[in-house]
Amino acid sequence: MRSSHTKQQPHIVCVPFPAQGHINPFMQLAKILHYHGFHITFVNTESNQRRLVRSLGPTFVKSQQGFQFETIPDVLSSWDIDANPDVSALCDSTRKNCFAPFKELLIKLNTSLGAPPVSFIISDGVMSFAIKAAKELSIPEAQFWTASACGFMGYLQFSELVNRGIIPFKDNESITDSALDMPVDWIPGMKNIRLKDLPSFIRTTNLDETMFDFMGSEVRNCLTSSNIIFNTFQDFELQVLDAIKAKFPSIYNTGPLSLLGRHVPEDQFLSFGSSLWIEDSKCLKWLDKWQPNSVVYVNYGSWTVITEHHLKELAWGLANSKYPFLWIIRADVLMGESAILPKEFSDEIEERGYITSWCPQDRVLSDPSIGLFLTHCGWNSLTEAICGGVPVICWPFFAEQQMNCRYVCTTWSIGMEVNHDVKRGEIAELVKEMIEGEKGKEMKQNVLEWREKALQATDIGGSSYNDFNRLIEEALHFEE
Repeated sequence: MRSSHTKQQPHIVCVPFPAQGHINPFMQLAKILHYHGFHITFVNTESNQRRLVRSLGPTFVKSQQGFQFETIPDVLSSWDIDANPDVSALCDSTRKNCFAPFKELLIKLNTSLGAPPVSFIISDGVMSFAIKAAKELSIPEAQFWTASACGFMGYLQFSELVNRGIIPFKDNESITDSALDMPVDWIPGMKNIRLKDLPSFIRTTNLDETMFDFMGSEVRNCLTSSNIIFNTFQDFELQVLDAIKAKFPSIYNTGPLSLLGRHVPEDQFLSFGSSLWIEDSKCLKWLDKWQPNSVVYVNYGSWTVITEHHLKELAWGLANSKYPFLWIIRADVLMGESAILPKEFSDEIEERGYITSWCPQDRVLSDPSIGLFLTHCGWNSLTEAICGGVPVICWPFFAEQQMNCRYVCTTWSIGMEVNHDVKRGEIAELVKEMIEGEKGKEMKQNVLEWREKALQATDIGGSSYNDFNRLIEEALHFEE
């Protein structure tokens, strides 16, 4: 990939779903496109723009050469800048309230003297209102699916589950482990999938429930787009990607974007980040004192909330494992209350436990001291684990995290799953097995092999490298 600028600079508008896990890959893609000569407008909600300013400084959102930030109004009337909104309310409001202000923004950009006319829109795979706006203004567009391809295929099954009479469940008492163990053997490109592995929103008694309706319809809307971009690589999700291509040939696998970005000069690519939280970089210095592959890193993402009971069980499991650990505990991680751990726990872990509210995760997972990652199985976290060569313990919570977990444990063989009703004894045993046991050593080798394949995919001539250049040439009609 090489930098190029033309007299008639093409202008791409990027509009991510207003959540950290969507903003991060969008920013990675936007920065790579900017390096290749595209003018970029990055669209945030007003609240998330304020959060970015708070975490990254007031200069962050000031326009750089060819890269500018714009906002659309918050889709919820009440948005606490220090915490995430209710995901169901956010999704419902996004699809109902974003179309008009986004279309107005596009019209404003097209009449602005400070930037070239909008030539393309890349919108989030769950922001299909942008497809409608693009069509009304005759602007070419693509959808960027920021989660896994296997998750995408899982959401595509929602209608089929209804057609087969499997859902909705009769009542909450019907949603049992036995019912969820039912094999699902009709999904193209997927094997050994159970009902419990499909996105969690299928566990419903009401087909009008917001998240089931929202995710099912948004994924189907994706297929009305001209192009779909995935943050994955061919070998990693080969069979399911082939099945998606059979339905929709215009897809581009450009991931892992963090590795694709290594072709961009470091000072330009890393000149700004995208964290909504203030990152504690001091933890990187703390990691320096530990031996390679000895530290457990624990982070269940930007949105997951847990109970106080599970928090304490996890805490004592980490303590009893006797391994050093870096644990990310967001201020809003507990359901409706602040996370406070007992003094005896703090005394027990002494210097071998580092607890903070947020960190630069990609840098942490690339640190040689990290030997294991306990994760909620969000897609960004899993791809960053692959890029860092770190095996995982899976504790999935919602959405497509269960599907990602199934692939981790069966297809990719890079981790083990903990029971969702987590117990301290199980945590301690899994940590020990994953760091020093035979299964752990095997999974460490597997994840290093996947890392090598990811590097090859994003290297010059690799599948993701070629797909990115094909995206530029075919979809964006830009010749370098």
